[in-house]
Amino acid sequence: MQATFAATVFDEWRRAGLTDVVLAPGSRSTPLALAAAATGGLTLHVRLDERSAAFFAVGRALASARPVAVVVTSGTAAAELHAAVAEADLARVPLVVVTADRPPELRGVGAPQTILQSHLYGPMVRLFEEPGIARAEAAATWRPLAARLYAAARGGRGEPGPVHLNAAFVEPLVAVPGELPAARTEPDGSTREAPPATGLEVAGRAVLCVVGLGVSAETVARARAADWAVVGDATVASTLAHSDVVLRDDALAAWLGPEVVVRLGGAPASKALATRLASWGAPVVALDGEGPVADPDGVVTRRLAGRPEPTDPAHRGDPRYVARWAAASDAVESYLAERPDDVLDEPAVARAVVTAANEAGADLVVGSSMPVRDVEWWAPPRRIRVFANRGANGIDGVVSTALGVAAGSRAVALVGDLTYLHDVSGLVSGLGPVGGSLVLVVADNRGGGIFSFLAQRAFLAPERFETLFGTPHDHDLVAVARAFGASAIRVGDAATLAAEVAAGLAAGGLHVVVAAVPERDENVERHERLVEGACRAAGALR
Repeated sequence: MQATFAATVFDEWRRAGLTDVVLAPGSRSTPLALAAAATGGLTLHVRLDERSAAFFAVGRALASARPVAVVVTSGTAAAELHAAVAEADLARVPLVVVTADRPPELRGVGAPQTILQSHLYGPMVRLFEEPGIARAEAAATWRPLAARLYAAARGGRGEPGPVHLNAAFVEPLVAVPGELPAARTEPDGSTREAPPATGLEVAGRAVLCVVGLGVSAETVARARAADWAVVGDATVASTLAHSDVVLRDDALAAWLGPEVVVRLGGAPASKALATRLASWGAPVVALDGEGPVADPDGVVTRRLAGRPEPTDPAHRGDPRYVARWAAASDAVESYLAERPDDVLDEPAVARAVVTAANEAGADLVVGSSMPVRDVEWWAPPRRIRVFANRGANGIDGVVSTALGVAAGSRAVALVGDLTYLHDVSGLVSGLGPVGGSLVLVVADNRGGGIFSFLAQRAFLAPERFETLFGTPHDHDLVAVARAFGASAIRVGDAATLAAEVAAGLAAGGLHVVVAAVPERDENVERHERLVEGACRAAGALR
């Protein structure tokens, strides 16, 4: 009976639109594994490590823009998914988490691979279901159960995000499913579209639109068509580049100050932008057409429903203000473009990677800490899809997320050396049988580079700082990649880096390119010099 239950659930999810299932091997989850493998139309990705499996599923969900199921066995296997569930919750990634469990009589009596799995992820999930041992008399409830979970993951109960099915199974675990309950209704494939915002009056004013995680290319296009200057997070394409750089200069920040700020989506990484939003004193309007608007600094003065509408005269801003921002952005870009190709530091790596992804039309995955900031600060505008684990902003699972994005497709990823080592288990399974192309670029500064920008660096003695925050390592990152069967190379200039990214994408498979960048204190100094030069270039416009 439980084989029929599992087969019914996956059949209903397939009908609703599920295409990808990520599975970590285990015994208690056997009915689920057999059902997923036998359901036509599903692509099965098998990962050895549950944490990697969950972040791989996050990557697949980001790339496909539809729910992805991740299936694991009982016990700590279920706990391994927790970080990815947290990311999916905060980033609104549709994830169907399926954990196998022991039956109630085996809980609390010392049975192996048994922990408390009921409501394991707490309020992070949009819906939790625990149907108990499959019974024939409950067969009519199985399809509605699966439909509720899938709909909740898509956002039927509010925002998209993770859902959790905790399914208990008893021995024997191997069986042939019987006839499935009939499918009585058509799955709900409707999508919601936010209406134009009402009550937004910005006609003829200088509007700065600040966008973050979750904002679509269509919404950015609408904002730009409404004559708003659009800046924001590294994950959002087609925004004005280098806003963080120019806003570090007081005179430029005053020159670029807006009359109205419109916020959409998550919060950009830029502290300079956050500081100016607080100091400018302009009203800040949050539009929720792309989901909840992040406001960690409490600067939002008004919240409205809807999205920008360029055909509404009340939404049209001042094009002269947009031209001012564009001129400043272009001046910085011209300054940065003059740097020689034999220079390879972290800003140069970000520029080379984004340029290569733009030219190849490949998706880009950006790691947390310095990579997402360097892309936001120094890279040219993105013309491709950009993904990052910016919900919880952690470094865990980024390699696996990138593999999930690239599976069956093409992607470039930029991560730091600690992020790479933190998720090195993602390399074990690679792209899997579905293939694809991923070029994983690792900026190797032998430690946690972002901490050298923070107060800890000046406050602590060098040895104590290195122990607690710099965390240097002596690993050969090329050898690590090759040990898992990936091709790998170390490069020392931007031109070679760009060539290796292009070659890796063309060849297919997993390629690791380790960029040898300057040590961490020198990296800080280079950032400071670049900011000074870029601001001089943009300041000449005033």
